[in-house]
Amino acid sequence: MTDTGRARGGTVAEVFWVFLRLGLTSFGGPVAHLAYFREAFVQRRKWLTDEAYADLVALCQFLPGPGSSQVGMIIGLRRAGPGGLLAAWIAFTLPSAVLLVAFAYGVAAYGDVAGAGWLHGVKAAAVAVVAQAVISMARTLTPDVKRAVIAVAGAVALLLVASPLAQIGVIVAGGLVGWWWLRADEPESVRELARVSHRGGIVALALFAVLLVALPVLVAVTDDPALRLADIFYRTGALVFGGGHVVLPLLESQTVQAGLMDADTFLAGYGAAQAVPGPLFTFAAYLGASMESGPDGVAGAAIALVAVFLPAGLLVVGVLPFWDRLRQAPSARRVVMGVNAAVVGILAAALWDPVITQGIVSWGTLAVALLVFASQRWTRVPIWLAVVLSAVVGHVLL
Repeated sequence: MTDTGRARGGTVAEVFWVFLRLGLTSFGGPVAHLAYFREAFVQRRKWLTDEAYADLVALCQFLPGPGSSQVGMIIGLRRAGPGGLLAAWIAFTLPSAVLLVAFAYGVAAYGDVAGAGWLHGVKAAAVAVVAQAVISMARTLTPDVKRAVIAVAGAVALLLVASPLAQIGVIVAGGLVGWWWLRADEPESVRELARVSHRGGIVALALFAVLLVALPVLVAVTDDPALRLADIFYRTGALVFGGGHVVLPLLESQTVQAGLMDADTFLAGYGAAQAVPGPLFTFAAYLGASMESGPDGVAGAAIALVAVFLPAGLLVVGVLPFWDRLRQAPSARRVVMGVNAAVVGILAAALWDPVITQGIVSWGTLAVALLVFASQRWTRVPIWLAVVLSAVVGHVLL
Protein backbone atom coordinates (compact mmCIF):
# COMPACT_ATOMS: atom_id res chain seq x y z
CA MET A 1 0.00 0.00 0.00
CA THR A 2 1.31 3.47 -0.85
CA ASP A 3 0.53 6.76 0.83
CA THR A 4 0.58 9.30 -1.98
CA GLY A 5 -2.90 10.76 -1.80
CA ARG A 6 -1.81 13.75 0.23
CA ALA A 7 1.71 14.04 -1.15
CA ARG A 8 1.28 16.96 -3.58
CA GLY A 9 -1.12 19.85 -3.89
CA GLY A 10 0.71 22.51 -1.89
CA THR A 11 2.80 25.47 -3.00
CA VAL A 12 6.41 26.39 -2.39
CA ALA A 13 5.33 29.53 -0.54
CA GLU A 14 3.07 27.49 1.75
CA VAL A 15 5.94 25.14 2.59
CA PHE A 16 8.29 28.06 3.21
CA TRP A 17 6.06 29.86 5.70
CA VAL A 18 5.16 26.72 7.63
CA PHE A 19 8.83 25.76 7.99
CA LEU A 20 9.88 29.32 8.81
CA ARG A 21 7.51 29.25 11.75
CA LEU A 22 9.06 25.96 12.86
CA GLY A 23 12.58 27.33 12.34
CA LEU A 24 11.78 30.20 14.69
CA THR A 25 10.20 28.08 17.43
CA SER A 26 11.70 24.56 17.31
CA PHE A 27 13.99 24.46 20.34
CA GLY A 28 15.32 21.29 21.91
CA GLY A 29 17.32 19.39 19.29
CA PRO A 30 16.44 16.79 16.63
CA VAL A 31 14.21 14.59 18.79
CA ALA A 32 12.10 17.60 19.76
CA HIS A 33 12.06 18.74 16.13
CA LEU A 34 10.53 15.43 15.06
CA ALA A 35 7.79 15.90 17.64
CA TYR A 36 7.10 19.41 16.35
CA PHE A 37 6.98 18.10 12.78
CA ARG A 38 4.53 15.36 13.68
CA GLU A 39 2.22 17.84 15.38
CA ALA A 40 2.43 20.29 12.46
CA PHE A 41 2.19 17.90 9.50
CA VAL A 42 0.45 14.76 10.74
CA GLN A 43 -1.95 16.00 13.38
CA ARG A 44 -2.74 19.58 12.40
CA ARG A 45 -2.33 19.86 8.62
CA LYS A 46 -2.66 16.16 7.77
CA TRP A 47 -0.10 16.35 4.97
CA LEU A 48 0.80 12.70 5.65
CA THR A 49 -0.30 9.82 7.85
CA ASP A 50 1.37 8.57 11.02
CA GLU A 51 2.54 5.45 9.18
CA ALA A 52 4.16 7.44 6.38
CA TYR A 53 5.77 9.78 8.90
CA ALA A 54 7.25 6.84 10.81
CA ASP A 55 8.73 5.43 7.59
CA LEU A 56 10.11 8.84 6.68
CA VAL A 57 11.86 9.13 10.06
CA ALA A 58 13.24 5.60 9.66
CA LEU A 59 14.78 6.52 6.30
CA CYS A 60 16.48 9.61 7.74
CA GLN A 61 17.91 7.62 10.63
CA PHE A 62 19.37 5.24 8.05
CA LEU A 63 21.25 8.07 6.27
CA PRO A 64 24.16 10.22 7.41
CA GLY A 65 23.38 13.86 7.98
CA PRO A 66 21.03 16.03 10.07
CA GLY A 67 18.02 13.76 10.62
CA SER A 68 15.36 16.35 11.43
CA SER A 69 16.40 18.56 8.51
CA GLN A 70 16.22 15.57 6.16
CA VAL A 71 12.72 14.78 7.42
CA GLY A 72 11.78 18.38 6.64
CA MET A 73 13.33 18.15 3.17
CA ILE A 74 11.26 15.08 2.30
CA ILE A 75 8.07 16.67 3.63
CA GLY A 76 8.78 19.74 1.47
CA LEU A 77 9.55 17.53 -1.55
CA ARG A 78 6.39 15.51 -0.96
CA ARG A 79 4.22 18.61 -0.67
CA ALA A 80 5.57 20.87 -3.43
CA GLY A 81 8.26 19.04 -5.38
CA PRO A 82 11.95 20.08 -5.59
CA GLY A 83 11.08 23.70 -4.84
CA GLY A 84 9.34 22.56 -1.69
CA LEU A 85 12.44 20.67 -0.58
CA LEU A 86 14.58 23.78 -1.00
CA ALA A 87 11.99 26.02 0.68
CA ALA A 88 11.72 23.67 3.68
CA TRP A 89 15.49 23.61 4.16
CA ILE A 90 15.99 27.38 3.78
CA ALA A 91 13.11 28.32 6.06
CA PHE A 92 13.93 25.83 8.82
CA THR A 93 17.67 26.65 8.73
CA LEU A 94 17.75 30.41 8.23
CA PRO A 95 16.72 31.69 11.70
CA SER A 96 19.35 29.78 13.66
CA ALA A 97 22.03 30.43 11.02
CA VAL A 98 21.43 34.19 11.18
CA LEU A 99 21.56 34.18 14.99
CA LEU A 100 24.79 32.18 15.07
CA VAL A 101 26.51 34.38 12.48
CA ALA A 102 25.51 37.41 14.57
CA PHE A 103 27.01 35.67 17.61
CA ALA A 104 30.23 35.03 15.66
CA TYR A 105 30.49 38.76 14.89
CA GLY A 106 29.87 39.49 18.57
CA VAL A 107 32.67 37.16 19.67
CA ALA A 108 35.02 38.74 17.12
CA ALA A 109 34.14 42.24 18.36
CA TYR A 110 34.59 41.17 21.99
CA GLY A 111 38.19 40.21 21.28
CA ASP A 112 40.04 37.59 23.32
CA VAL A 113 37.33 35.42 24.91
CA ALA A 114 39.64 32.89 26.58
CA GLY A 115 39.21 34.22 30.11
CA ALA A 116 35.63 35.50 29.87
CA GLY A 117 33.36 34.29 32.65
CA TRP A 118 30.34 33.97 30.35
CA LEU A 119 32.38 31.67 28.11
CA HIS A 120 33.27 29.41 31.05
CA GLY A 121 29.55 29.18 31.80
CA VAL A 122 28.63 28.32 28.21
CA LYS A 123 31.40 25.70 27.94
CA ALA A 124 30.28 24.11 31.22
CA ALA A 125 26.72 23.94 29.87
CA ALA A 126 28.06 22.23 26.74
CA VAL A 127 29.50 19.48 28.95
CA ALA A 128 26.02 18.74 30.29
CA VAL A 129 24.43 18.87 26.84
CA VAL A 130 26.90 16.44 25.28
CA ALA A 131 26.72 14.11 28.29
CA GLN A 132 22.94 13.96 27.91
CA ALA A 133 23.34 13.22 24.20
CA VAL A 134 25.79 10.37 24.90
CA ILE A 135 23.44 8.79 27.46
CA SER A 136 20.38 9.13 25.23
CA MET A 137 22.09 7.80 22.11
CA ALA A 138 23.72 4.94 24.02
CA ARG A 139 20.32 3.76 25.24
CA THR A 140 18.89 3.81 21.73
CA LEU A 141 21.86 2.75 19.57
CA THR A 142 23.77 0.38 21.88
CA PRO A 143 21.02 -1.62 23.63
CA ASP A 144 23.00 -4.88 23.66
CA VAL A 145 26.48 -6.06 24.57
CA LYS A 146 27.77 -6.38 21.00
CA ARG A 147 26.92 -2.81 20.05
CA ALA A 148 28.23 -1.54 23.40
CA VAL A 149 31.55 -3.25 22.61
CA ILE A 150 31.70 -1.49 19.23
CA ALA A 151 31.03 1.87 20.93
CA VAL A 152 33.66 1.38 23.63
CA ALA A 153 36.25 0.20 21.11
CA GLY A 154 35.58 3.27 18.96
CA ALA A 155 35.92 5.62 21.91
CA VAL A 156 39.20 4.05 23.04
CA ALA A 157 40.61 4.19 19.51
CA LEU A 158 39.85 7.90 19.20
CA LEU A 159 41.25 8.74 22.62
CA LEU A 160 44.48 7.00 21.62
CA VAL A 161 44.62 8.41 18.07
CA ALA A 162 42.96 11.83 17.70
CA SER A 163 42.68 12.74 14.03
CA PRO A 164 40.02 13.20 11.35
CA LEU A 165 41.21 10.03 9.61
CA ALA A 166 40.84 8.06 12.84
CA GLN A 167 37.22 9.17 13.14
CA ILE A 168 36.46 8.10 9.58
CA GLY A 169 38.23 4.81 10.28
CA VAL A 170 36.04 4.21 13.35
CA ILE A 171 32.90 4.78 11.27
CA VAL A 172 34.07 2.40 8.53
CA ALA A 173 35.20 -0.21 11.06
CA GLY A 174 31.88 0.03 12.90
CA GLY A 175 30.00 -0.65 9.66
CA LEU A 176 32.21 -3.63 8.78
CA VAL A 177 31.97 -5.15 12.26
CA GLY A 178 28.20 -4.60 12.24
CA TRP A 179 27.88 -6.37 8.88
CA TRP A 180 29.93 -9.30 10.16
CA TRP A 181 28.82 -9.57 13.80
CA LEU A 182 25.34 -8.13 14.32
CA ARG A 183 21.89 -9.45 13.49
CA ALA A 184 19.17 -7.21 12.08
CA ASP A 185 15.46 -7.54 12.82
CA GLU A 186 13.00 -8.05 10.00
CA PRO A 187 11.84 -4.72 8.50
CA GLU A 188 8.22 -3.64 8.42
CA SER A 189 6.35 -2.92 5.19
CA VAL A 190 7.31 0.29 3.42
CA ARG A 191 5.19 2.85 1.59
CA GLU A 192 6.18 5.46 -1.00
CA LEU A 193 7.41 8.57 0.81
CA ALA A 194 7.85 10.99 -2.09
CA ARG A 195 8.07 10.60 -5.83
CA VAL A 196 11.58 10.73 -7.25
CA SER A 197 12.50 9.00 -10.50
CA HIS A 198 15.19 6.34 -10.56
CA ARG A 199 17.17 8.50 -12.97
CA GLY A 200 16.92 11.49 -10.63
CA GLY A 201 18.06 9.33 -7.73
CA ILE A 202 21.07 8.02 -9.63
CA VAL A 203 22.09 11.55 -10.67
CA ALA A 204 21.86 12.76 -7.06
CA LEU A 205 23.93 9.84 -5.74
CA ALA A 206 26.51 10.31 -8.49
CA LEU A 207 26.83 14.02 -7.66
CA PHE A 208 27.18 13.18 -3.98
CA ALA A 209 30.07 10.79 -4.73
CA VAL A 210 31.76 13.09 -7.25
CA LEU A 211 31.83 16.00 -4.81
CA LEU A 212 33.14 13.80 -2.02
CA VAL A 213 36.09 12.74 -4.19
CA ALA A 214 36.61 15.87 -6.29
CA LEU A 215 36.63 18.56 -3.58
CA PRO A 216 39.80 17.36 -1.78
CA VAL A 217 41.51 16.88 -5.15
CA LEU A 218 40.61 20.43 -6.20
CA VAL A 219 41.85 21.77 -2.88
CA ALA A 220 45.19 19.96 -3.32
CA VAL A 221 45.56 21.31 -6.87
CA THR A 222 44.39 24.92 -6.35
CA ASP A 223 44.92 25.54 -2.60
CA ASP A 224 41.84 27.75 -2.83
CA PRO A 225 40.57 28.82 0.64
CA ALA A 226 36.91 28.78 -0.40
CA LEU A 227 37.21 25.26 -1.79
CA ARG A 228 39.03 24.15 1.36
CA LEU A 229 36.17 25.47 3.47
CA ALA A 230 33.60 23.73 1.25
CA ASP A 231 35.57 20.47 1.42
CA ILE A 232 35.77 20.50 5.23
CA PHE A 233 32.05 20.98 5.72
CA TYR A 234 30.88 18.82 2.81
CA ARG A 235 32.96 15.88 4.08
CA THR A 236 31.60 16.40 7.59
CA GLY A 237 28.01 16.49 6.39
CA ALA A 238 28.57 13.33 4.36
CA LEU A 239 30.05 11.32 7.24
CA VAL A 240 28.01 12.36 10.29
CA PHE A 241 25.77 9.44 11.24
CA GLY A 242 23.35 10.27 14.03
CA GLY A 243 23.13 13.99 13.26
CA GLY A 244 22.85 16.62 15.97
CA HIS A 245 25.62 16.49 18.54
CA VAL A 246 27.67 13.97 16.55
CA VAL A 247 28.75 16.82 14.30
CA LEU A 248 30.83 18.19 17.21
CA PRO A 249 33.82 15.78 17.11
CA LEU A 250 34.14 15.78 13.33
CA LEU A 251 34.04 19.58 13.07
CA GLU A 252 36.40 19.99 16.02
CA SER A 253 38.97 17.76 14.35
CA GLN A 254 38.62 19.62 11.05
CA THR A 255 38.84 23.13 12.52
CA VAL A 256 40.52 23.30 15.95
CA GLN A 257 42.98 20.44 15.42
CA ALA A 258 43.74 21.82 11.94
CA GLY A 259 44.67 25.21 13.42
CA LEU A 260 41.82 27.10 11.75
CA MET A 261 40.20 28.14 15.05
CA ASP A 262 41.00 28.13 18.75
CA ALA A 263 39.16 25.78 21.11
CA ASP A 264 37.54 28.56 23.16
CA THR A 265 35.91 30.15 20.11
CA PHE A 266 34.76 26.72 18.92
CA LEU A 267 33.13 25.74 22.23
CA ALA A 268 31.58 29.19 22.67
CA GLY A 269 29.78 28.72 19.37
CA TYR A 270 28.76 25.18 20.25
CA GLY A 271 27.24 26.43 23.47
CA ALA A 272 25.42 29.21 21.63
CA ALA A 273 24.05 26.67 19.15
CA GLN A 274 22.15 25.06 22.03
CA ALA A 275 20.35 28.32 22.75
CA VAL A 276 18.89 28.93 19.28
CA PRO A 277 16.01 27.15 17.52
CA GLY A 278 16.39 24.97 14.46
CA PRO A 279 18.97 22.35 13.44
CA LEU A 280 22.28 22.04 15.30
CA PHE A 281 24.08 21.75 11.96
CA THR A 282 23.75 25.54 11.61
CA PHE A 283 26.73 25.57 13.97
CA ALA A 284 28.60 25.34 10.65
CA ALA A 285 27.54 28.93 9.85
CA TYR A 286 29.16 30.15 13.06
CA LEU A 287 32.37 28.26 12.27
CA GLY A 288 32.46 29.52 8.69
CA ALA A 289 32.10 33.09 9.91
CA SER A 290 34.81 32.63 12.56
CA MET A 291 37.61 30.94 10.59
CA GLU A 292 41.07 32.45 10.96
CA SER A 293 41.95 31.83 7.32
CA GLY A 294 40.01 31.82 4.07
CA PRO A 295 36.59 33.41 3.51
CA ASP A 296 35.13 34.70 6.74
CA GLY A 297 32.06 36.62 7.82
CA VAL A 298 28.88 36.11 5.82
CA ALA A 299 30.72 34.57 2.84
CA GLY A 300 32.40 31.92 4.98
CA ALA A 301 29.14 31.23 6.81
CA ALA A 302 27.25 30.75 3.54
CA ILE A 303 29.84 28.36 2.09
CA ALA A 304 30.01 26.29 5.27
CA LEU A 305 26.23 26.18 5.69
CA VAL A 306 25.48 25.06 2.13
CA ALA A 307 28.36 22.57 2.13
CA VAL A 308 27.38 20.84 5.39
CA PHE A 309 23.72 20.41 4.36
CA LEU A 310 24.27 19.58 0.66
CA PRO A 311 25.14 15.88 1.24
CA ALA A 312 21.91 15.46 3.22
CA GLY A 313 19.80 16.79 0.36
CA LEU A 314 21.59 14.75 -2.28
CA LEU A 315 21.30 11.55 -0.24
CA VAL A 316 17.60 12.08 0.45
CA VAL A 317 16.84 12.53 -3.26
CA GLY A 318 19.24 9.75 -4.23
CA VAL A 319 17.99 7.06 -1.85
CA LEU A 320 14.23 7.67 -2.01
CA PRO A 321 13.63 5.68 -5.23
CA PHE A 322 15.55 2.69 -3.83
CA TRP A 323 14.50 2.87 -0.18
CA ASP A 324 12.09 -0.06 -0.23
CA ARG A 325 14.66 -2.50 -1.61
CA LEU A 326 17.51 -1.10 0.49
CA ARG A 327 15.55 -1.33 3.72
CA GLN A 328 14.71 -4.97 3.04
CA ALA A 329 18.41 -5.89 2.77
CA PRO A 330 19.60 -7.36 6.11
CA SER A 331 23.25 -6.61 5.29
CA ALA A 332 22.52 -2.90 4.85
CA ARG A 333 20.69 -2.72 8.16
CA ARG A 334 23.53 -4.53 9.95
CA VAL A 335 26.03 -2.02 8.57
CA VAL A 336 23.92 0.88 9.82
CA MET A 337 23.57 -0.74 13.26
CA GLY A 338 27.35 -1.01 13.49
CA VAL A 339 27.90 2.55 12.28
CA ASN A 340 25.38 3.90 14.80
CA ALA A 341 27.15 2.07 17.63
CA ALA A 342 30.50 3.50 16.49
CA VAL A 343 28.91 6.97 16.48
CA VAL A 344 28.16 6.59 20.20
CA GLY A 345 31.85 5.89 20.77
CA ILE A 346 32.87 8.93 18.73
CA LEU A 347 30.62 11.20 20.75
CA ALA A 348 31.78 9.65 24.04
CA ALA A 349 35.41 10.35 23.11
CA ALA A 350 34.51 13.95 22.24
CA LEU A 351 32.73 14.31 25.59
CA TRP A 352 36.08 13.77 27.30
CA ASP A 353 38.27 15.68 24.84
CA PRO A 354 37.65 18.52 24.08
CA VAL A 355 34.34 19.06 25.90
CA ILE A 356 35.27 18.10 29.48
CA THR A 357 38.97 18.94 29.24
CA GLN A 358 38.13 22.43 27.92
CA GLY A 359 34.85 22.99 29.77
CA ILE A 360 35.61 21.86 33.33
CA VAL A 361 38.45 24.07 34.51
CA SER A 362 37.36 24.80 38.08
CA TRP A 363 34.96 23.71 40.83
CA GLY A 364 32.64 26.48 39.69
CA THR A 365 32.42 25.20 36.12
CA LEU A 366 31.84 21.68 37.44
CA ALA A 367 28.94 22.98 39.54
CA VAL A 368 27.40 24.74 36.53
CA ALA A 369 27.72 21.60 34.42
CA LEU A 370 26.07 19.45 37.09
CA LEU A 371 23.21 21.93 37.54
CA VAL A 372 22.53 22.07 33.79
CA PHE A 373 22.69 18.29 33.58
CA ALA A 374 20.18 17.99 36.45
CA SER A 375 17.89 20.60 34.87
CA GLN A 376 17.74 18.60 31.65
CA ARG A 377 17.38 15.22 33.29
CA TRP A 378 14.82 15.90 36.00
CA THR A 379 13.09 19.21 35.16
CA ARG A 380 11.41 20.87 32.21
CA VAL A 381 13.82 23.80 31.90
CA PRO A 382 14.36 24.44 28.15
CA ILE A 383 17.93 23.82 27.05
CA TRP A 384 18.24 27.27 25.49
CA LEU A 385 17.27 28.88 28.79
CA ALA A 386 19.75 26.69 30.70
CA VAL A 387 22.56 27.80 28.37
CA VAL A 388 21.64 31.49 28.68
CA LEU A 389 21.49 31.23 32.47
CA SER A 390 24.86 29.46 32.48
CA ALA A 391 26.39 32.36 30.57
CA VAL A 392 24.90 34.84 33.07
CA VAL A 393 26.14 32.84 36.07
CA GLY A 394 29.56 32.53 34.46
CA HIS A 395 29.75 36.27 33.83
CA VAL A 396 28.85 37.06 37.44
CA LEU A 397 30.66 34.33 39.35
CA LEU A 398 33.34 32.63 37.25
